[in-house]
Amino acid sequence: MVLPCLDEAEALPWVLSRIPDGWRAIVVDNGSSDGSAELAESLGALVVREPRRGFGAACHAGLTAATAEIVCFLDCDGSLDPVQLPRVVEPVLAGRADLVLARRRPTTLGAWPLHARLANLELARRLRSKTGVPLHDLGPMRAAPRDRLLALGLGDRRSGYPLEMVLSAAAAGLRIAETEVDYRPRTGRSKVTGTLRGVRQAVADMRAVLAAPPATLLVIAKEPVPGRVKTRLTPACSPEQAAALAEAALADTLTTLSTVPASGRILVLDGRPGPWLPAGWEVVPQVDGGLDERIAAAFGHAPPGVPAFLVGMDTPQLTGELVAAPLSASVRPGTDAWFGPAEDGGFWAVGFARPELGRRLLPGVPMSTEHTGQVLLDRMERAGLRVHHLPELTDVDTAPDAARVASLIPGSRFAACWNASLGVAP
Repeated sequence: MVLPCLDEAEALPWVLSRIPDGWRAIVVDNGSSDGSAELAESLGALVVREPRRGFGAACHAGLTAATAEIVCFLDCDGSLDPVQLPRVVEPVLAGRADLVLARRRPTTLGAWPLHARLANLELARRLRSKTGVPLHDLGPMRAAPRDRLLALGLGDRRSGYPLEMVLSAAAAGLRIAETEVDYRPRTGRSKVTGTLRGVRQAVADMRAVLAAPPATLLVIAKEPVPGRVKTRLTPACSPEQAAALAEAALADTLTTLSTVPASGRILVLDGRPGPWLPAGWEVVPQVDGGLDERIAAAFGHAPPGVPAFLVGMDTPQLTGELVAAPLSASVRPGTDAWFGPAEDGGFWAVGFARPELGRRLLPGVPMSTEHTGQVLLDRMERAGLRVHHLPELTDVDTAPDAARVASLIPGSRFAACWNASLGVAP
């Protein structure tokens, strides 16, 4: 369990003493000056120090440091009782929900200041209107699988983090639920809801998150038919093995992107979909023409006014966080385009804050050359775009490429398929 902490020495002994047996407490010290970090260590907690001030910074540092399959978050100010954590975790363990929030029920009249409660009610109302998720509280006690949270690529590091988590979870298709817990008067003064200024800042952070719609995700691919895909894998692989590898790469890519927050997921396909297609994807046909024209036309399927981000089927090693983090609502302001370079000089991903830019800039870019990526970047620069550069990845084109990528993702369908092509037992 992750406990963000800023000067909570007075409450820490009670909070840590009530953690259920078998749970590990990760206290993330966010710059305390009252000895909170040292006290938490003396009481047996793992202490992570996060120098960047902000509730989100502390929460995310704890999420990153955690190793358990399920991670819980809890304020360590004494307002929430760790003894009640199992009731929040139980729906996740039982497989009924992916993210559970605690709905706070005040135990006394003074437990929840009126101004903070009204702000919470308004944000919850707007959240319900935006997502349809029937939540009534954006409280800080919550639980979810760690890998699902990391795949959301949460970028806010201030007060918008709790709201971004819920909005991104809803956009990623996570099942969200809430359960009631007691809410006690906190120990000491709140750094956020204890003042009107703190509430105003929190509301401003959250409004910024609410105002940014998730991106549209696009994948451009060919139906994995022997002789039509991954032809450069032969003769090391037979045409059938090459097609099987292409199918595995495409399936892994689509499955990973299914965990990323999105306003829509569109597969732009040359051919027909098969059993490798996950639920939740719209399939549209590719247009005729060169690859540059087909990629440009793919951006025409994205709605205007919403960022669009496109990847191919050659990088099954991509992760949800790699895609989601630069697209998050708090990171992308000021960004006009995203560019993911491929090791061979091309690109594995390209995105635009305004999809029409993709339709305008991509036609005429020479494809499958060592200069493809640079030509596109030059066009972006001449158009005055501010480009967010993503890490370089290896496209799977040749047998050495496939071997290298399979070694990076040993538990994937792609790795299993590559090993099978080599005659390696699973």
